Amino acid sequence: MQRKIYGIFVAGGSGTRMGGELPKQFLLLGGRPILQRSIECFLEAEPDIKILTVLPRAHFQTWKNLCAAYAFDCPQTLVAGGLTRFHSVRNALAKVPDGAIVSIHDGVRPLISPALVRRMLDRMQAEDCRALLPVIPVVDTLRSTDPDTPDPDRSRTVAVQTPQIFRSEDIKAAYTRAYDLSFTDDASVAARNGIPLTFVQGERYNLKITTPEDLVLAEAILGLRR
Repeated sequence: MQRKIYGIFVAGGSGTRMGGELPKQFLLLGGRPILQRSIECFLEAEPDIKILTVLPRAHFQTWKNLCAAYAFDCPQTLVAGGLTRFHSVRNALAKVPDGAIVSIHDGVRPLISPALVRRMLDRMQAEDCRALLPVIPVVDTLRSTDPDTPDPDRSRTVAVQTPQIFRSEDIKAAYTRAYDLSFTDDASVAARNGIPLTFVQGERYNLKITTPEDLVLAEAILGLRR
C-alpha cells in the first residue's frame, strides 16, 4: 500500500545574513515569495502532499498576508519554529502520523525541480529505502585548517542538499534524542539512530538562498529557465 506523503518546509529562521528586516523566506524571487516557490515545486510533483510550514511564530500573520497577496491558496499547517533547526523539525514531526513518508526541505531552496522531487518520492515507496538524500560532488579543493588533520578526499566527499526524505516512524523516533551540536541536518539525526541512508544525484542549482548574492544568482537562474 502506498504511504501518504507529508512535506515539512523549514523556514523558522530570521535570515540575519540577508541583511534586511524581512526574513529571507518572504523575499520575492521572480515576483513570488521564496517560500511559496519552494512549496510549489513539491505541489507540482505531488499534488496530494500534506504541507507543514515551519515559521517563527511572530511571522505567522506575515505569511498569511503573503499567501493572500500572491494568491497562494495552499492548505497547510503552520508550525512554530524552535530554538534551533533541530527543534523546529521536531515540532513539525509531532504533527506527522506513523506509516507515512515525510520530506523535510529547506524553505529557501526554491529552485529544485519537480522531476527530482517526484523521483525521490517514488524511490521512497520501495521497501528497501528508509532514508533518501540528494547529493552533488564537491568540485572545489578541500583543505583542513587543522595542521594535525589530513585534507579530506574530494573523491569521497559530497555536498548534501534537501529534501531529505524518510519513513515517518523512523525519523520521528530519531528525533526523540536529545539535541546534539553535531546534528547539522536531518540525515545526521537519522544516522545517529542507525537509519541506513541512500543517496541520489542532486541538482547543482538546488541552492539554498542565504545571502544577497545567492538571491541575485537565483534570479539569474530563474531568468535562464524562462
